[in-house]
Amino acid sequence: MTTAKDIMTREIVSVTADLPVEKLATLLLEKKISGAPVVDDEGRLIGVVTESDLIDQTKNIHIPTAVAILDSFLFLENPNKMDEEIKKMAGRKVWDICAKKPTVVQEDTPLSDVATIMAEKKLHTLPVMAEKRLVGVIGKTDIIRTLIRENK
Repeated sequence: MTTAKDIMTREIVSVTADLPVEKLATLLLEKKISGAPVVDDEGRLIGVVTESDLIDQTKNIHIPTAVAILDSFLFLENPNKMDEEIKKMAGRKVWDICAKKPTVVQEDTPLSDVATIMAEKKLHTLPVMAEKRLVGVIGKTDIIRTLIRENK
């Protein structure tokens, strides 16, 4: 059975929370990766940042739907989401735009579970952990490469 350990990239390109967004964009392009783990000074995983986070900075803001009843408004969507979108759009550092509670897998997670997690959560970058340590990263390209190799 193929596991996360078999397909992960071991040479991790990680970034720090204080890296400017412009430098992040350059790094992702130069390294030809779609995302990177965000680590603290001790190398512990604290987030994940992706191309989608960069793209979100240029999208149109979504105003939550609200209904006026008498002298008050009833929001049909969470108005806090708009606040989060505004903060992300104005972000200048990686910490401003990254996912702060990243989804992770363990080294022994089966490939089918990895693929399911990435598809259902629409993830481009999935950190692989072993004993609370970041040991690898799985990107969509890693899964595609594995599928090609297994079908030969």
